[in-house]
Amino acid sequence: MGIAFLPDGSALVAERDRFEIVRVTLAGQKTVVGTISEAVTTTGEGGLLGLAVGPNFATDHWVYAFHTAASDNRLVRFKFENGAIGPREALVTGIAKNRFHNGGRVKFGPDGYIYITTGDGQDSSRAQNLNSLNGKILRVTTTGAAAPGNPFGTRVYSLGHRNPQGLAWDSQGRLWSSEFGDNTWDELNLITPGANYGWPTCEGTCSNPSFVNPVRQWSTSSASPSGIEIVNDWIYMAAVRGTRLWVMKITGGTTDTPRAFFNGSWGRLRTVVKTPDGGLWLTSTNNDMNGGTPTVLNNVIVRLRFNP
Repeated sequence: MGIAFLPDGSALVAERDRFEIVRVTLAGQKTVVGTISEAVTTTGEGGLLGLAVGPNFATDHWVYAFHTAASDNRLVRFKFENGAIGPREALVTGIAKNRFHNGGRVKFGPDGYIYITTGDGQDSSRAQNLNSLNGKILRVTTTGAAAPGNPFGTRVYSLGHRNPQGLAWDSQGRLWSSEFGDNTWDELNLITPGANYGWPTCEGTCSNPSFVNPVRQWSTSSASPSGIEIVNDWIYMAAVRGTRLWVMKITGGTTDTPRAFFNGSWGRLRTVVKTPDGGLWLTSTNNDMNGGTPTVLNNVIVRLRFNP
């Protein structure tokens, strides 16, 4: 579920399986403002995924979204004006789709460029193939072109990813990303341009010097991490299968010992994002097309505040 805040303090929220864009106020009022009619489901992890409001939204009204289409996964943009979304313009196409491993997080970095996570589309060889957009973190301009300074002269920023999810930057401008593992280890990675994070050769820490090891790793049962956020160099990481919020403090190039909060309180946790009023929104993802056995837990947005 993508969440992106507007200048007025309300947020646009992406509904993965219904393809709807919902406007949500800080008071919790919900209004459907449009549907991405070109989006399709994969009856798994595909659909309408990441969402980002452009840094110049106040003047240009551009919103960016990642969604599964009939033939691929893609980044598009559209105008949000007068309470409604406009026609979509495709910016990055040809990202292979599958039932699982679609990635799909979209965020603007402090440099003004768009960062996109892409999964391997259940073909692990794509993660090491620089000619594939899959199994990567991409960095592009607001028109979808390769951003200046990218390490390979293409849209690829880093490679060797299985299914990267969260994106967030610390006070030094460094990029951190969470990643779904296969059956053993989930990862928190510190991303540097051109670096190779090892999939499919490595899952979690390994001894191959060609690959960058994760800063932290968790068993897949305790994490399956999706969205992350960083506030004052504290990392907040939402865990889907782990049904908890992992919290850790950045210390140099690592973190202190992660602590778990809200274990099981709201079920599978998908996205965590800082709000304009200084708090966090935390979303759940229960009873969806990839949510396992239905439970009594509804999908919610939980509003968290920091102690002064």
